[in-house]
Amino acid sequence: MKLGKTSALGLIFSLALVATGCGQKTTTSNPEQAAAASTPAASEQKLNVEVSFYPMYDFTKNVAGDLADVHTLIPPAMEPHDWEPTPQDIASIEKADVLVYNGAGMESWMDQVKDSLSNSKLVQVEASQGITLHEGVEEEAHDHDHADKATTTEEHDHGDDANAKEGHDHDAATGEGHDHDHGGLDPHVWLSPALAIKEVRNIEAGLAKAAPQHADQFKQNADAYIAKLEALDEDFKAAVKDSKRKDFITQHAAFAYMAEEYGLQQVPIAGLSPEQEPSAAQMASVIDFAKEHKVKTIFFETLVSSKVSETIAQEIGAKTAVLNPIEGLTEDEVKAGKDYISVMRENLEALKLALNE
Repeated sequence: MKLGKTSALGLIFSLALVATGCGQKTTTSNPEQAAAASTPAASEQKLNVEVSFYPMYDFTKNVAGDLADVHTLIPPAMEPHDWEPTPQDIASIEKADVLVYNGAGMESWMDQVKDSLSNSKLVQVEASQGITLHEGVEEEAHDHDHADKATTTEEHDHGDDANAKEGHDHDAATGEGHDHDHGGLDPHVWLSPALAIKEVRNIEAGLAKAAPQHADQFKQNADAYIAKLEALDEDFKAAVKDSKRKDFITQHAAFAYMAEEYGLQQVPIAGLSPEQEPSAAQMASVIDFAKEHKVKTIFFETLVSSKVSETIAQEIGAKTAVLNPIEGLTEDEVKAGKDYISVMRENLEALKLALNE
């Protein structure tokens, strides 16, 4: 018998209690976890931080420096939308000092996991806290008028307190009103360097709460990393300021925050779910837009099939290129030493070419 998603997660939580009681953390092939290994004495002096997926890892690692062991729950090259925690993952969260996640519905399993935890000392950091969120592009139908639906729909404000759980406009505890993927909200805030800065500050606050004796060092590390993000932000502004066009077609609707920040128009083939198959009407709408606006590049992304983008590109005689939502790095990217900033700079170069064709 096939278990429903809720029943399956419930079984995982029960198994996690057994895994937690075993005491010894299961080893993993995750390269970030392997790289963070240290002597027992050193580990006792460091924070044990669990993060959900790659951008949270990179932001947290840059703020924590050598004061924490930072472990990523979702393995490299795994599409985050497809992942669910194992009992070992939940046991790892239970034993952590800090849990960092993006929120805004990105980690659809997070609320149920948090409800199962008994570690009252665990500092939970929702990195998107305090950021005004957009409603997501509808999965079943969207058109491509001369306005980006993802950036003009109703917005939701999380509130001012970066670590408060009260005051959300969306119900994080019950999921009421949420859709299958992201609760009706667009979670891809990290793709705007300006909003990434806010996420880094939230992470800094969470680490400082867990280890107040190191608050000054966390702030110094965060300041240094934010200086790089600010430079990236300025480069984006300069690159698109005088570009020939302001619209770009992308595989799924991950780039609304970036588009809004820099005065661009995202035209997504599908909605927020990267594996959603667009309808025939959606495909026709995008093709018509591309022909009308003489689009010469159709963007696809890593970790999921590029078939849809390639189909549209062939139909209109355009080429394809990568615009990476950085939901996870491939093994090759990890081996090449790439990180959030380097991949965002690759995105910037790809956009510059497409916007000036």
